[in-house]
Amino acid sequence: QRQMCIRDRFIYSFSMGITPGPNNIIALSTGVNYGFKKALPFAFGVIVGFNLLIAALGFGIGGIIANNNQLMDLLAFVAVGFITFMGFKIASSPTEIKDGNNDNPGFIYGVFLQLINPKAWTSSLGAIAAFNLAGNNIGILLYMLISVFVVFFCIVFWAYAGSKITRFLSNKTKHRIFNLLMGGSLILLAAYLFFMKI
Repeated sequence: QRQMCIRDRFIYSFSMGITPGPNNIIALSTGVNYGFKKALPFAFGVIVGFNLLIAALGFGIGGIIANNNQLMDLLAFVAVGFITFMGFKIASSPTEIKDGNNDNPGFIYGVFLQLINPKAWTSSLGAIAAFNLAGNNIGILLYMLISVFVVFFCIVFWAYAGSKITRFLSNKTKHRIFNLLMGGSLILLAAYLFFMKI
C-alpha cells in the first residue's frame, strides 16, 4: 500500500509537471533563446518556489490564503500581470543566442512564478487533497522530496528540448515566429485567467 501510494504521487507529480504550462513554456523559450545552461537558474527557481508553495499549503499557512477569496483574487490578478509580462518578454527575445546576455528569466523569476502560478496552486492543492497531506508532516516532506526530482526532470526536459529546437530555427524569421507563438500563448493564458476572474 505504501509503495502504491508513493507510485501514485510520482505519477500525479509527473503528469502535472510535464504538461504545458507557464513554467514549461518559459523553460522551452529560454532554452531556445539563451541556451540550456542559461535556463537552469529558472529551473532551480521553479523547484524552490513550488516546494515552498507545497510547504505553505501543507503546513497550513497557505490554507489561510486559499480560503480567503479576496487574497486569491489578488493573487490571480498578480499572476495575470506577471504572465503577461513574461509573454511580452519572450515575444521580444533576441533571435540569436548571445552568451553574454543576462536578460533571460532567472532564479527569482522561477521562485516568484510558483507563488502566483494557477497551475502550481492547482497541482499543490490537488496533491494535498488527494493524498491527505494536510497536517501530515511526513507525507508533506515525502511529497516535496518526490517533487524535487520530478519537477527538476520535467522543467529541465523542456529547457533541453528548447536548446535542441534552436537548430530548426535556421533563420531570424522562423526564430521570431517561434518567440511570438510562445510569448503569445502566455499572453492568451493571462487573458483567459483575467476573463475568468471578471
